[in-house]
Amino acid sequence: MASAVAVLLGALAVHALPALPPRWLDLLLAAFGFGMAWHPRLRLAGGVLLGFAWCALRADIALDARLPRELEGRDFSVVGVVDDLPKRRVDATSFLLRVEHAQLDGRDIALPGVLRLSWYDEVPDHLDACSRWHLQLRLKRPRGLVNRGGFDAERQALERGVVAVGYVRRAESNRRLGEQGWCVNGLRERLAQDIAARVADAHDAALLRAFAIGDTRGLDQDDWEVARANGVPHLIAISGFHVGIAAGFGALLVKLLWWLWPRLGLRIAFPVAQAPAALIVAVLYGMLAGGSLPTLRTLMMIAVVALTHCGRRSASGAHSLALALLAILAFDPLSTVSAGFWLSFVGVAFLLACLQRGRGALGWLRELTLGQLLMTISLLPLTVWFFGEASLVGALSNLIAVPLITFVIVPLCLAGVLALLVAPALATLVLVPAGWVAHGQWWLLERMASWPGAHWYLSEVAPWALLLAMLGAVWMFLPRGVPARGLGALLFLPLLLPDRPPPPEGAFVASVIDVGQGLSVLVRTRSHALLYDAGARYRSEFDLGEAAVLPTLHALGVDALDALVVSHGDNDHAGGALAVARAYPQAQRYAGEPARTEISAAQCREGQRWHWDGVDFRVLGPRAQALGGARLSAGNDRSCVLLVETPAGRLLLSGDVSARIEPAIAEAVGVGAPLVLLVPHHGSRTSSSAAFIAALRPRLAVVSAGWRNRFGHPHPTVVRRYADAGVALEGTAEAGALEIEFARAGPPRLVSRERERRRRHWRE
Repeated sequence: MASAVAVLLGALAVHALPALPPRWLDLLLAAFGFGMAWHPRLRLAGGVLLGFAWCALRADIALDARLPRELEGRDFSVVGVVDDLPKRRVDATSFLLRVEHAQLDGRDIALPGVLRLSWYDEVPDHLDACSRWHLQLRLKRPRGLVNRGGFDAERQALERGVVAVGYVRRAESNRRLGEQGWCVNGLRERLAQDIAARVADAHDAALLRAFAIGDTRGLDQDDWEVARANGVPHLIAISGFHVGIAAGFGALLVKLLWWLWPRLGLRIAFPVAQAPAALIVAVLYGMLAGGSLPTLRTLMMIAVVALTHCGRRSASGAHSLALALLAILAFDPLSTVSAGFWLSFVGVAFLLACLQRGRGALGWLRELTLGQLLMTISLLPLTVWFFGEASLVGALSNLIAVPLITFVIVPLCLAGVLALLVAPALATLVLVPAGWVAHGQWWLLERMASWPGAHWYLSEVAPWALLLAMLGAVWMFLPRGVPARGLGALLFLPLLLPDRPPPPEGAFVASVIDVGQGLSVLVRTRSHALLYDAGARYRSEFDLGEAAVLPTLHALGVDALDALVVSHGDNDHAGGALAVARAYPQAQRYAGEPARTEISAAQCREGQRWHWDGVDFRVLGPRAQALGGARLSAGNDRSCVLLVETPAGRLLLSGDVSARIEPAIAEAVGVGAPLVLLVPHHGSRTSSSAAFIAALRPRLAVVSAGWRNRFGHPHPTVVRRYADAGVALEGTAEAGALEIEFARAGPPRLVSRERERRRRHWRE
């Protein structure tokens, strides 16, 4: 175990680096580490060096495999195989393509790895798993939004070996070339279709597909919200838990055979036969489940146990866990960036260290109930660290869900899959009752998801707070003889502390959230918060209000939102407002175009103003007189323009107003303290006139736009105008989320670029 932890610490040190060391240094450290590992006193230090060198080398190779920067935005001719199961949405089908051959302008291009693609418009029905295709693709390097508390798409790309992302271009040359030979994902696709055909209720069928073969395509955002509220996402998709059940099923089959033919015991001992049978069934089921990290971890643990049994040796649980950890680190050290790695190994380690096995029915019941409580408390710090939330009803939910899934649903699903493979006519007899049970369980989980504490959000956790909480969890579950175990709960308290104190009276902080091609700005005073716009929501149901805005608000500790302002009705500003309004129903709502906004909101009008904690908020538009008395047409020029000001600094939120409205806005702003400007219309050339910039004389201008967006925002002409005026220009596309501090005294200052603050070697 000590050696495994040493190698793990070395790999973990790599992920704390903002940039990777040169490759020659990796090889040198590996040589030193290998030599030190043979010396008893230097073995652990050698393990650290080996872990560091191996992880850094693998990361360097993975990042080098990404599409070269100079080739971004070009069209490629690619031949590849569809990897995993394609996800069909309303607006597009997303899928992974494993590259076999790639060309650019007739030249062969090395592009080893996986592409994450979207196919819009007319998607062929025969875009199936394991099919081979010749496609014309527009590609770019993996790049994602970077916010506090947000999902890290670039880290996931490193973990999964994604070397480029893009979409399928319309071309006559796009065609199917056939299928890969035998492919497990093709079998998964057929099994998913067979399950859907035999279970009438679509949602029940989606649950069974998730339990049986790890196919979660039928589960939507609401389903995952229910799962997170109950702390059971690990039970929904295939995990190590399910593979363990499959291994037990294999062992049970051997026991049945030895019971029917006892003379088999004369040729081979029952424990020796039982171990490989359990391993074979577990491996087959693990392949069928897609081979996720928790699955591989469980398979390796089962393999260790099987080998020790076959060799007539004994291995403790800790020994098996350590060998599985070393095997994972040797096979894929980059898996240490994933939440699943830490939740899997830390959860099992806590169970092995703190849970004492009981005897009889009472012992089993105690082990089950205490095990769920132990997992809920011990994994709470890691859950908050990775996801920004935890479930306080998770222990009770798991107490109900684990036995039901373990002893009813998963065995029925396994029997159903076996029947589909061997005797399809019998599969309905098993899958239909499994659907009934899954339906009833989900009904109960939906009710429990509405209980208080089901969604418990915390602000961004500091590393030292995480370590203290993990230490507290260990302390709480030490053996009974240890005094004052209850005091371990006190070490969880730092999780509740905000990462930063609120602004003082008379000051405020503006956070420009990275929502890609859209806008969302959070303004916080000492005891109030206002959100201006909420990003886009797309036909695919991908909602930036849900995916980017709300995680940022939770990470910043915004428990109550006082006002939600939607500048106008365009989707890139108003699409995410519904998700925010649901999360903060008490917020007052204003909109420049209430009729085009999905939420009920009061009309935003010139002259509205309020005062919070020494900070003034003043609405400058829309104003009809700006067009000489003419009524403003619907759209950009009806944007709700908001000025936030203190004696020391001002912030102008201008929505998408065009150049014809800008003179009136500049007049209303007037002369005053140093100004920070949210560049109108994402830097479109129809806005940010030279006269407007000269009249405002902003100290800083901020553009909220998507990386390599199709509109070309900010337009080069606009960028040049700000440069000619001597105005510093910052953008979320390059810097991620931006935080600007408006102090009581002194000019406004940019205090945080999220890509710099969270600089990691895998991030662009």
